[in-house]
Amino acid sequence: MSPDLPQYYFRVRENGAFVFRVDTENRQRRIDMDQIAVVNIRKGEIKAHGDRELTQRDMSVISEWMAERLQLQEYRDIDDIHRAVDYLNTTAHWVQSKATEEQLDAVTDALLLAMHDLRTVLVRKKADRILADE
Repeated sequence: MSPDLPQYYFRVRENGAFVFRVDTENRQRRIDMDQIAVVNIRKGEIKAHGDRELTQRDMSVISEWMAERLQLQEYRDIDDIHRAVDYLNTTAHWVQSKATEEQLDAVTDALLLAMHDLRTVLVRKKADRILADE
C-alpha cells in the first residue's frame, strides 16, 4: 500500500459524497477513515457529520473537490450526448443492414417516440435561442 495516501477520501454518491478524513498515523499502522461531512452538490451544501467541527482546511479541500466534481459531471454529460449521437448512427446502420423484422417490431415504436420527443425539444430550444438573439 502506498505510504502517500490522501488526507481525505470522498465516497461518491448520486448527488454528492460522504467525506472521510484518512488517518494512517496510529499504533496499528492501519488505515482509519473518520467520516467528517456530507456533501450535496446539487444544493451546494456541506454538512458536518455528527458533532464534528470542520476546519478551514476541511472546508477548502471539500470546496475544491466540489468544483472539480461539477466540472467532471459537466464533461460527462456532454460526453454522454456525443455517445448518444454515435448510438443513433450505429442504430441507423443496424436498422438498415442487420435488423430482422422481429427485432424492428420490438423497437420501432419506442425509437420513433423517443426521437420525436427529442426532435420536438431540440426544435423548441433552437427557436427560443434564435428569438432571444433577435
